Amino acid sequence: MNSTTIPASSHTFDSAFANAHASVAARIHSVDIVRGFVIVLMALDHVRDFFSNAKIDLLDPSETTVGLYLTRWITHLCAPTFIFLAGVSAQRMSLRVSTGELSRFLLTRGLWLIALEVTVVLAAWSFNVRYQFGVFLQVIWAIGASMVCLAALAHLKRLTIGAFAVLVILGHNLLDGIAPAAFGGFAPLWTLLHVQGPFSLGFVSYPLIPWVAVMALGFVMGAMYDMPVERRRSLLRRAGIIAITAFVVLRISNAYGDPNPWVAHGDITATLMSFFDVEKYPPSLLYLLATLGLCWLCLAAAESFGSRLASGFASVLEVFGRVPLFVYVMHIVVAHLLAGLIAWSMGYGTTVLTNVFMFFPKEWGFGLPVVYTAWLAVLALLYPLCRWFGELKRRRSDWWLAYL
Repeated sequence: MNSTTIPASSHTFDSAFANAHASVAARIHSVDIVRGFVIVLMALDHVRDFFSNAKIDLLDPSETTVGLYLTRWITHLCAPTFIFLAGVSAQRMSLRVSTGELSRFLLTRGLWLIALEVTVVLAAWSFNVRYQFGVFLQVIWAIGASMVCLAALAHLKRLTIGAFAVLVILGHNLLDGIAPAAFGGFAPLWTLLHVQGPFSLGFVSYPLIPWVAVMALGFVMGAMYDMPVERRRSLLRRAGIIAITAFVVLRISNAYGDPNPWVAHGDITATLMSFFDVEKYPPSLLYLLATLGLCWLCLAAAESFGSRLASGFASVLEVFGRVPLFVYVMHIVVAHLLAGLIAWSMGYGTTVLTNVFMFFPKEWGFGLPVVYTAWLAVLALLYPLCRWFGELKRRRSDWWLAYL
């Protein structure tokens, strides 16, 4: 190679990703507020994993309490909102870069996220790299793999992408009766796609279908952010109300949309718990109708109150929402470290520090008041770090920052 080809190639690479970073940096305040809101909820769920003494199914009416049930259920909003808004962000990026540049960015960032899931994120959960149980494919894997798929879908017409998203979300529960064994040697692939459970390299917590459709839906609906605020807010409200109404109607019928029908119990509280206990792994149609419906209502609400609370609670949420990947990794590290140090000081040794939460001592853990206190402590510790990192991303235009 001569001396002129290397800089030219390098310039093309850097400029494409600098453009991608610039489009990521063009923030939508309401989106960042909602993303920050669900990050705060996600932190509650994971702090509970490390601190709670409840060793039960928190959504089982026969075992749980109202407090435990609500603490777990509200965090259902997190994954659908993250993945939907990732699609929205990709659509906003598509306005500033070519389809080829967008596709390359989604492909490389998706692969990067999958690599992070099986290395950095796994180490944060376990504080070791022994891989004694293989890899755990959780939400970061689902986001990364969905980005890889969206890299291909982005070349299609928006109407085609939208039709794909809607058909997969509405119809994927028709596949529930297909077991991995039906595919013989390809059984691990079906587990990756649609069945939570073990596979040859570890355990799949978040099967890919229909998460890719949720991201594709966000990619199509992102065009709403070119509309006037009032029009967009009205559409989001209508979409949220329609989705939640469809959830209620389908759930009452017990006809389709979730593999686990609800049942009536001896009291109204337990019956309501059963009614709203919908399948997350993989997310059923009813799960997505309920959570995306709430997501859209939250986005509409954020359009309304975001500016009025710019110096208050909304601005705090926005700080977290601007750096979602940073928060995701760091909140696991901080929560795990805090729980481990407290456990060590109480005489539990280093077990909590060197294991994932499901292998802690049976005696370890606290009730909800301590869980909520620990949650607030983790958020307080993270806030200045997130504010610093958000300012760093705002000031600099290095292409690699688009991956963080």
